[in-house]
Amino acid sequence: MGRRLSLLGCLVISSLLSLAVAAPAAAAVDPAVTDYVALGDSYSSGVGAPGQSVFCLRSKQGYPGQWTARNKPKSFTDLSCGGAVTSDVRNLQVPFLSSGADLISITIGGNDAGFAPTVIGCQVGSDAACLDRVAAARADITGALPGKLDSTYAAIKRKAPKAKVVVLGYPILFDTASASCGLTGMSLAKRRALNEGAQVLNDVIQARAQAAGFTFSDVRDEFAGHGICSSRPYLNGLTVIPPQNSFHPNVNGYTYGYLPALADVL
Repeated sequence: MGRRLSLLGCLVISSLLSLAVAAPAAAAVDPAVTDYVALGDSYSSGVGAPGQSVFCLRSKQGYPGQWTARNKPKSFTDLSCGGAVTSDVRNLQVPFLSSGADLISITIGGNDAGFAPTVIGCQVGSDAACLDRVAAARADITGALPGKLDSTYAAIKRKAPKAKVVVLGYPILFDTASASCGLTGMSLAKRRALNEGAQVLNDVIQARAQAAGFTFSDVRDEFAGHGICSSRPYLNGLTVIPPQNSFHPNVNGYTYGYLPALADVL
């Protein structure tokens, strides 16, 4: 009896291993035959990096431009725009999306969640006021945002049904290893609250992207240890010139954060 069970176990394991070996790997993207389109908001347009355009604040140092420069796809179209919300993607970007696109990358949802006013409000307000702002943003993220993302992802799929779509998340903004973040930095309580809000935002985006059949790429690992207030930040803190760079990736954030996160899934 024991021998037969042992033999059965070996057969089961052997079968599982055969299935694992036989399972096809995800096809890698061949840039030479790839029509690549970048959609989304300021984290895709490259705000925070040098060389931003006047229109939509696009920079070649953002992750789409860097991936294009390194991989030389057949074509590249940048439709991303600083400040974009989900309705902008549907109404102002998707109509110009080629139905023959092979690869699409996108970051979206942060502005729908009130990213900018929440962070700026926390910068200038009290700890209690900041926590209230984050709580309100979290209610929008879990309440209204899923439906907006579903509509946006569905519009992309209708326009370019054969494209591989990579949805990238957002980094955790702040380092919390130290209680102090400098004279103009935020308190530990504010940083923790904003980081927790970002976690919720990423979780919602990941769930809706995967429900749409898209690939989600989480950038939190790449930015770990490189938040605002760290010794080597990949993100800008509050900036005066130019103000739009505030709380966006710097060039290192795009080069060592977003670019690897995109490349890893391709």
